[in-house]
Parts: sequence; C-alpha cells; structure tokens
Amino acid sequence: MIKRILPLASVLLVFGCAQQTDRAQQYHDQEFPSFLNKTEVIESNQPRNFNSFEKQAAEVTKNSPSMAKTYQPLYEQLQEWAIKSGDPKQLSEYGVQAAQLGGGDKKGNVLFTGYFSPVMELRHRPDEKFKYPVYGLPDCQQDCPTRAEIYGGALNGQGLELGYADNLIDPFIMEVQGSGFVHFGDDDTLEYFAYAGKNNRAYVSIGRVLIERDEVPKEKMSLKAIKDWVMKQDEKTVQALLEENTSYVFFAPQKAAPVTGTAGIPLQAMAAVAGDRSTFPMGTPILAEVPLLNADGTWSGAHELRLLIVLDTGGAVKGNHFDLYHGLGDFAGTQAGHYKHFGRVWKLGLENSPSQDPWALSPEKRVEKKK
Repeated sequence: MIKRILPLASVLLVFGCAQQTDRAQQYHDQEFPSFLNKTEVIESNQPRNFNSFEKQAAEVTKNSPSMAKTYQPLYEQLQEWAIKSGDPKQLSEYGVQAAQLGGGDKKGNVLFTGYFSPVMELRHRPDEKFKYPVYGLPDCQQDCPTRAEIYGGALNGQGLELGYADNLIDPFIMEVQGSGFVHFGDDDTLEYFAYAGKNNRAYVSIGRVLIERDEVPKEKMSLKAIKDWVMKQDEKTVQALLEENTSYVFFAPQKAAPVTGTAGIPLQAMAAVAGDRSTFPMGTPILAEVPLLNADGTWSGAHELRLLIVLDTGGAVKGNHFDLYHGLGDFAGTQAGHYKHFGRVWKLGLENSPSQDPWALSPEKRVEKKK
C-alpha cells in the first residue's frame, strides 16, 4: 500500500487576478458555483488515450467484489464507449453521467501532482560505500527517537536494519513515497518495502525549507530539484537538511508484489490516481484532461484525455487535487516529480446504477442515508 506523507510535489498554486497558463491552466468554462457541477455534454478536443483503463478496471473487478458491485457496470459502458466512440460528447448515449469539478479557482482548473514507486539500491551488510541503514519498526510506542537521533545511532544494536544505502536522500525519498521496491546488489534480489509505521514526530517539508532559504526557487521546486541540490552538497549539509524533518518512516520487507494503493488494488501507471475519498470513493472513475509535460518539466502546451480510477489516498490530496501514479523506478520518479500542473476533470456515474448522479452523494453515503 502506498502512503504518501505530505508529498513534496504537492504545492498548491495561488491564483491571482491574471489568468495564469504556465501550469497548464485553461479557461474554456464559466465560473462554477459548486465543487461538483452537473454536466450534460462534455466538450473536449484533446488527444485521447484510454489504453490503460481496461486493465486497471479489470484489476478492480478481480480484486474487490464490493467495488465491482458498484462500478463494474459503469466500467463496462466506459470500455464500450472508448472502443466504439471515445467522443466525450457521446458519453450520454452509453448512459454515462458526468459532473465537472469546479477547480480551486472555480474555473475548472484541477491540480495534478504525481507519485511513483522508487527502486532503491541496497546491500544486506554495510561497507565503506553502503553504510546508511534503513530500519524496520521499533517497539517505541509514544517515545520514538527523532530523525536526528536515529541518524545518530539511537536504533543501533536492536537488529532493525533491513539493508544499507549509499546515501541518505534515497531512503528519505522512499519515506516520502511511503513504500517502494529495493534491489539488493549483493545477491541480485528484489523486495518490496511496505509502510510499517512512523515515529509520530512532526513532519517538515524539506522542499519548503529549501525555498525559504532561497536554495531552490518556488516555481522550480520538485522532487528532482531537491535531489539535484542534495547531490551537490557534502554529507553533513545533507544530513542537517534532512534532520529539519523530525518525522521518520519505518518499513516492513515483503516479497516483490504488484504496487497497490489504499484500496488494495494493483496500480497501473497513468491509469490510477489518489483522490479525496470523501467525494471520490475508492473505485470512482474520472475523465481527465491530463497535462502533458516537456522533459524539463515545463508544460508542453497540450493535454491528453484519459480515463482514470481513484484507488489511493494521501494526506495532502484533498478537494480539487489528484495525485497521478506514474509507475516504477527513476524515470517514473523524474516524471512524477515535475507534476504540479492543472487539467479539467469530470466525475463519472451510470444512470440507474449505484454510481448514478455523480454530482450528488457518493454511493456509500447514499446507502448510509437510506439506513
């Protein structure tokens, strides 16, 4: 299960009077009165990419009978629509209903950030290069050591070392992501390190610290920018920066398995998102104009229309904000780290089914209300 502890990429932009477009903002619509706005016809001429939706939907229906009961009829209609039409204006012909998100600016601009599953290089035993331990969960209850105390050896001798990294920033990034894969180079094995718990200390964003120190401009802040800055510093400087965040995440090793989100469903890259489950129950499909970025993280000037399924949550993912899963490894991490851009989003439902009226109560809340 991927748990993000306030993702570093989650930087909400403040809209001023001028209509900004540098983060892929669009202004095709009127001002929206509500968070969810009933939409009879969706107008979008963006390039379409629905290739991953069928596989992601299949994972949901295979692994969750409860979600399948609510959403499988809708998934099937969306798959038929994607194959035979793909034109958003024709969704209603397949019984699909839609509600557009108003966006943080009430003009339809919804924030997309990104996350990924890191692959960290470890060794089973320390040596001159691989000397930074990654720990399992200690039995410390309320009185757990701070990050600085852990770096200072507070957990030494307790047999909690799961492996050793060759730097401090890679384990830190995996902590931020909440879980990830590790490759042990000494025996060429791959394991999955699941989230096991944390030390219950205050979380401090090191990205914000670097911005406040004028080390990295706010407009260029990303996970990649943080790592680029770190790799230019000496060990003491890096450790001092990371110790600003007193929170520390511990891991539990498991056999390599598919990456799953909060819903327990294997995630497909660019087909699954984390969302606010108070409005988007696990399994909810959305139609989204996802911003397409250049290699340097700037907006390419285009969006891509995708069908996505909400299968994860995150502490900073609330309201008009989705966290798009980018996949496994360094390349996915670079892409995800650039993401803090905007696109238009429609929550989808199917008439005469448990998911109907997506502009109203969620299926779960509708059932609760009947009780």
